[in-house]
Amino acid sequence: MLDILKALVLSILLVVPARADQPLTVFAAASMREAMEEIGTAFAEESGTSVLFSFAGTGTLARQIEAGAPADAFVSADAEWMDYVVDRQAVVLGSVREIASNRLVLLAPAGSPQLKPGASDLPVRLEGERLAIADPETVPAGRYGKAALQALGLWDRVSSHLAPMDNVRIVLAAVARGDVPFGLVYQTDAVVAPDALVVYEFPEDRHPRIRYLAAQTVNGSHAHTDRFLQFLAGPVAQEILHSSGFLTDKEG
Repeated sequence: MLDILKALVLSILLVVPARADQPLTVFAAASMREAMEEIGTAFAEESGTSVLFSFAGTGTLARQIEAGAPADAFVSADAEWMDYVVDRQAVVLGSVREIASNRLVLLAPAGSPQLKPGASDLPVRLEGERLAIADPETVPAGRYGKAALQALGLWDRVSSHLAPMDNVRIVLAAVARGDVPFGLVYQTDAVVAPDALVVYEFPEDRHPRIRYLAAQTVNGSHAHTDRFLQFLAGPVAQEILHSSGFLTDKEG
């Protein structure tokens, strides 16, 4: 009898939305950390609901959500991983919305010279060292980077000198410490890296458009999840994203 009562209580908890005064849990791409934390603070001030973030590589988060991780919302750094969780019915299809875009750059430790001419001397400048890049097989920044290097005719010359990493913020840290001479990151990552500088900006037409998408998870139960997603697309969050270097509807 006790087991039956426990099962009944559990089933009720699973279908009753979390109260608005409980924290809302958001899994978000690592490249959005500073902007999302600021957005979370602004949302809490407006709604009275605090936001707890889990930041990691998009692929890692997508697989956790697929496995039923307790997230209310998911913010992906590309469309492929959002399609992945949509196809597996791990997020609510009608809730998916695009909230921002970005640019891709090559970063080097502070004091490094710019690439000349353009990116064509990258293989020479590597001089047997490693190019840090988010894993091209699983992480959006790595996929964008591979596409850009292929379009520039450099992939075959640098692919044997890569240092694949779990997410773009690990790449950023490796460059800032001087562990590697170059790292491929987003423009917004470079903004928060005082010990590194941009030595090359990849043309936007040399890789798929960088798209940040947000959605509600099917396992999420918070009463304010939809309100948070609307907030992400609203003027306050869009201004924060724009100020952090993301491309928003302000750019048309």
